[in-house]
Amino acid sequence: MPGEKQAEEAIVERFNESTENEEKEVELEEKGDHSIFSVKSLLWHGGSVYDAWFSCASNQVAQVLLTLPYSFSQMGMLSGIILQIFYGVLGSWTAYLISVLYIEYRSRKEKENVSFKNHVIQWFEVLDGLLGPYWKAIGLAFNCTFLLFGSVIQLIACASNIYYINDKLDKRTWTYIFGACCATTVFIPSFHNYRIWSFLGLAMTTYTAWYLTIASLVHGQAEGVTHQGPTKLVLYFTGATNILYTFGGHAVTVEIMHAMWKPQKFKSIYLLATLYVFTLTIPSATSVYWAFGDQLLDHSNAFSLLPHSAWRDAAVILMLIHQFITFGFACTPLYFVWEKVVGMHDTKSICLRAVCRLPVVTPIWFLAIIFPFFGPINSAVGSLLVSFTVYIIPALAHMFTYKSASTRKDSLHGSVIWMLKRQLESFPFRSLYRKLNAAEKPPFFLPSWTAVYALNTFTVIWVLVIGFGLGGWASMANFIEQVDTFGLFAKCYQCPPSPSSSETTECLRYICGIFGFAVVSLLGCSTLLY
Repeated sequence: MPGEKQAEEAIVERFNESTENEEKEVELEEKGDHSIFSVKSLLWHGGSVYDAWFSCASNQVAQVLLTLPYSFSQMGMLSGIILQIFYGVLGSWTAYLISVLYIEYRSRKEKENVSFKNHVIQWFEVLDGLLGPYWKAIGLAFNCTFLLFGSVIQLIACASNIYYINDKLDKRTWTYIFGACCATTVFIPSFHNYRIWSFLGLAMTTYTAWYLTIASLVHGQAEGVTHQGPTKLVLYFTGATNILYTFGGHAVTVEIMHAMWKPQKFKSIYLLATLYVFTLTIPSATSVYWAFGDQLLDHSNAFSLLPHSAWRDAAVILMLIHQFITFGFACTPLYFVWEKVVGMHDTKSICLRAVCRLPVVTPIWFLAIIFPFFGPINSAVGSLLVSFTVYIIPALAHMFTYKSASTRKDSLHGSVIWMLKRQLESFPFRSLYRKLNAAEKPPFFLPSWTAVYALNTFTVIWVLVIGFGLGGWASMANFIEQVDTFGLFAKCYQCPPSPSSSETTECLRYICGIFGFAVVSLLGCSTLLY
């Protein structure tokens, strides 16, 4: 009938509108000044599958690369390798669940003619749209707290690393300096604009990982080296939760997907990124632990045991830059939340948004000064926050979203429509409607929805008992021990006394000059490219 045909065509048109508009905007931009927009597209405006892969891989492994040998010393080499693979695969599964829920939420909203042109969808909004306000509150609390402490960890890592190049300043002073430097991330508008940064960040981490591997093998085993781990349950589960934290970097999955031109292609990206990360984390952690063994129990940063050299200095500098980038990755979703709270999210002026975002950096700076425990804080965050944010909540949300047979059977899934939109334009819609009018089927390696629910249930129980329960007990016991040993506001965690005041003043002047130049350069580039 004509009425049904018009309704079907309207449904297709609404699903196609958002993606087509985004593609047209990119094309129109590229038709302007060719030289300017070519630079902008290359360096600044990303949204492809490759950009998403670089973002996921770069965000997943940063400073944690330096603490994994420490975790191996706590739990032993075999357990360390097995748990890396286990949590990597488990994390990829929950990232897949998040991507399915994002597409489900977006498809429902687009059927209601909701536009996201000037709005970045976030995880708590997905939970709100699919499951209601209580889920939104839980998701917002856990996600924001995790990202807050994730940013704190990057700042602590910056201070810890630079100390091995220049120990004229204590780590707390370096935290002040790098807190100011990392505040410049307020000028980066969104994940679209991390194209060049993601690429550089992953390249830098790759160099660092292979430096750790090769330098440890060349150094050989230290005299009298022992490999006794695990010796205590507290240490074992502390190390395990650091590995859980390592592969829990998908708290920004929704924001990365939203920055994609075709977010329906995200589903396998996180797994592919994880497979690459394995080539960095397993060889480096294994080699460093083989070379230094139980000495790592008192040296949470792998750089501290490797001999000083130009290669090590290069690795430290590259890791510092990557930690700056990862700080931006963790902080950008917090910037979005704060912009929405104060009503500045739709503002196009990058300078106004930057000023609005600055208050977000202040508590991060303060917490990094209070808890400078590089290594132990990773495990505490992993057990108490990552366990819920990126493992338990996504699995439960997926189960509750598709709990009814009618939802699994009758929900028109937007990702299928997006993937076939051009085919739908050229073929009769009615012949495909019944085939497409269903929720996304389970992946090929799971035969049914029962298997999906079984895997989700296993994920929830395992992470709740092992990650949050035993991991929380062990990591908090270790964290409290660090507080008792070094105290809050520790001036220089795990390092000798600070230098004289004259050396400190000279170094501060040098750093302030570099910081001033960095701020002016970043502001100028951001304004031009934006």
